[in-house]
Formats: sequence, structure tokens, C-alpha cells
Amino acid sequence: MSKTPISGNPHKDFEDPLSWIPRLMCKFHSLWLRNTYPFLSIGRDFWAHYSCEIARPLTRNVKIGDSVRLDRDVWLNIPYDPGHDRPVIEIADGCRIGRRSMISAMNSIHIGPNVVLSPSILLMDHNHAFEDITIPIRDQGITEGGTIRIEEGCWIGLGATIVCSQGEVVIGKNSVIGANSVLTRSVPPCSVVAGNPARIVKQFDASSGEWARRTASTRLVSK
Repeated sequence: MSKTPISGNPHKDFEDPLSWIPRLMCKFHSLWLRNTYPFLSIGRDFWAHYSCEIARPLTRNVKIGDSVRLDRDVWLNIPYDPGHDRPVIEIADGCRIGRRSMISAMNSIHIGPNVVLSPSILLMDHNHAFEDITIPIRDQGITEGGTIRIEEGCWIGLGATIVCSQGEVVIGKNSVIGANSVLTRSVPPCSVVAGNPARIVKQFDASSGEWARRTASTRLVSK
């Protein structure tokens, strides 16, 4: 049985040749970043949309693995020169960073292998200081912050925010962070969390081999 063309007109069912222009721009931009920016290290098959924002001088503290993809308008940000040559932002093999996502690291944000970040994600290992009411917040700088580690195989849903103002936030292997969740605490492996503040709504039960829904959402605790 033959399939009907989408438009119903076979003469119109072909790819727009102008779509090759942004593809070529992305290809060139990816090669330019890979070959001219001073990344701490960068793997094979790197791809970045031409609209991504990455400050050239600070890429010496950025480590990127193989087959990493940065979609449209992704921003990798290191607010201050850390003064060392260790990775501050590390994105491991096979990661996908969705469009309009922002990764802002002062200490360490490590994204493990095969992690998927949906669009409009915020990862930030510090926060804006606001304690002194005699000084405008914009002039108070940022907190000392902590570290964020997302372990292998996690999926971060659309619009989620993960912030660590102090200590360490670890998202365990193969966990899911629900859309629009706000997370400031660590998550056990193989968990589904959702809400603001985020709570565990489902976990994998090793004894039954199934995902079990929580009858009452479990509050996350500091690690």
C-alpha cells in the first residue's frame, strides 16, 4: 500500500534547500569551536548550534566527551576565572543538551554519560547573594556555592531547575527529574522526582524488578 504525501502534492514534498544553510553554519561553528577554542579536552563528533554561547577564554575549564550535542541557544557559563586548569564544566560522552538550556558553574558541574537535558534547563552550582538588605542584590555577588553531579543515563525534564547553593547535589544514575521541577537536594539512583520543591514520586524496586509509585511523595534530604 503506497503512502500519501504529507501535502498531497508530490512536487512540494521535498526538503527546503534553504534548510542546508543553518546546517552548514552549525557544522562550521562546531568545527571552529573544536579546533580553535582552548577546551581542556573535547571528544569526537562534537556538535553545537551556531547560536550557542561559550566564552572562549574560559573553555580551558570545560571538558567535553565524544558525541556531545549542544542545541540552539545553549549557554555554558563560568562567571569567574577559577585560576586553575581543572574542569569546572564537564559533559561526558553521549550527552544531549536541549535548546535554551543554561549551565553556570563556579565550582563543578559534572554531567555523566548519556544524560539528556530537555529544553530550558537551568543548572547552577551557586546562587545570587541577597542577605545584606543595604546593598542592591546585583552588587552582592554570588554565594560560594557547591557542586552538582548528574550520574549516567538521567533525563532532566523540560524547564527543570537544579541549583546547589552549598554542599553537593547528586542525581543518581538513571533518574528522571520531572518537567518544571525545582531541585536543591540529592536524588537516589533510579528515582522519579517532580514538583517545587521536588519530591520522589516513583522509584525502582530491585526486589520486584518494577517501578513503584510512592503512596505519599518522599521529601528529599540534604546529602
